[in-house]
Amino acid sequence: MTEPATTETRPPGTRGLSAHQLTAAQRVGIMLLSYLPLLHVATVLAIALWPWAAWPYRLLASAAALYLAPPLLARLVLALAPIRGQRHAVGSRAYATWWLLLMLQTVFCRFPALDEVLRLVPALYSMWLRLWGSRIGRLTYWAPGTLVLDRSFLDLGDDVIFGASVTLSPHLVARNAQGDLEFMIAPIRVGHRALVGGFSAFAAGSEIADDDAPRAFTLSPPFSRWRDGKRVREPRAPASPPATPIAEGPGTA
Repeated sequence: MTEPATTETRPPGTRGLSAHQLTAAQRVGIMLLSYLPLLHVATVLAIALWPWAAWPYRLLASAAALYLAPPLLARLVLALAPIRGQRHAVGSRAYATWWLLLMLQTVFCRFPALDEVLRLVPALYSMWLRLWGSRIGRLTYWAPGTLVLDRSFLDLGDDVIFGASVTLSPHLVARNAQGDLEFMIAPIRVGHRALVGGFSAFAAGSEIADDDAPRAFTLSPPFSRWRDGKRVREPRAPASPPATPIAEGPGTA
């Protein structure tokens, strides 16, 4: 049974903060969470360089701290504070949860070569994304430069091919009809055997049909659906289903 999507109200005391709608306490919290990427890097370096064990063990432990700790922590965060619904106020609990998830991924966004290292081994990158909580089908091809900004919010079918430098961004911050900033998050769904043209960008809630092939340089507004290489309806945030965290799928690499 699905839950209706919710739109959380703007936190009290934020009227007039047109640029970010955050209270002073919320801004401090966001700033503190922003130190997580630096802490992540420092931890990996400390494990690798501190002579607590022979270097092969230090290398394995530092690799685990780099690649395994963030997705496992992300799954724990989503289990304790799941994001329910697709539209939320900036500064809401859902927004704070997403920001924490983003900080756990920031090192990989800042240094895309870390993702590319995993893509050198067939199926390894897809397995890693499943660890974050995404559903990834078998035989997904990730071309060089593919950028994933929210690794817990992908739903891909089998035999999907991404062209070079495709950007997948399951979140978006924009103004609603009342002029307030609104945070949207929803999985990007790609059907079986789809071929995504290079240098394209897909926003929150975008859906690509089975066997479709959006052309290169496609720009997909949030909640757009693509079939036969064309957008089939105007972008809008539907009332349901909710953008609940994606559980690890049964698909194989």
